[in-house]
Parts: sequence; structure tokens; C-alpha cells
Amino acid sequence: MENLPELTRAEEQVMQVLWQRGPSFVKDMLPELPTPTPAYTTVSTIIRILEQKGFVGHEAFGRTHRYYALVAQDAYRRFSLTKLLGGYFGGSFSRLVSFFAQEENLDARQLDELLRHAQQDLPPTPSDSPDDDAPAA
Repeated sequence: MENLPELTRAEEQVMQVLWQRGPSFVKDMLPELPTPTPAYTTVSTIIRILEQKGFVGHEAFGRTHRYYALVAQDAYRRFSLTKLLGGYFGGSFSRLVSFFAQEENLDARQLDELLRHAQQDLPPTPSDSPDDDAPAA
């Protein structure tokens, strides 16, 4: 797992815009940010911080810059989920699912669907092999 620096809420909001829009100028990102919309200079400062953290790069066009994401959204999503699992659920995916099942009042059908999706996204484990039925030596 990549060791990424954690983003603040404001930094993550700016990254969400870059991930959705692709390469963008600050002026084009402003309407995409949640209200109350931050000032141009605030977003510009956040972008420079994101560059220092290695999340964003830029192309210069005279005195203006077009910014683009250097870290893929999926990479940060995996990092965040791993941090969430480790910090709040003891690294256990089943504890996370149990928590959401209780919080969202999921019924058995919804829980089965959630687990089916999770299993489709996971690589097979050694316990998935047909040799499991063999008696232990």
C-alpha cells in the first residue's frame, strides 16, 4: 500500500474536483466546490499545498497554471479505507460491514448484495482452493 499523506477536508474537496473534471484551472474549479465557495486565493493556496504533498502537478500557460492529479482517486480511496479499517475497525472488513449494517438498518437481501460485491472485488485466497476438503496431515 502506498504511504500517502492524509488530506484535509478542503484538500480532499479540491482533489474530488480534479478527479471528476480532469486537468483544470483554478477559476474552473471554483463553481464545482461546495458552498460557500472559497475565494480564488484560498483554492490557489490549497492547490500549492497539494503540489507540495505530491498529489497535484501543473502545466504553465504564461502566468496561469492548469493543474492535474498525480495520485489516482482509487489509490487514495484504498489508502483511506485501509486507514479507516485499521483505526476504527481493528483491520476487520467484517466489523466495518457489521457497523454499516446496523447503522443503515440493512436487511438480509441488502447485506447479501453488499457481501457479494465485496467478494467479486477481492482476489481469491488460499482457502478458496479445492484442496481445502483434503484431510489435514
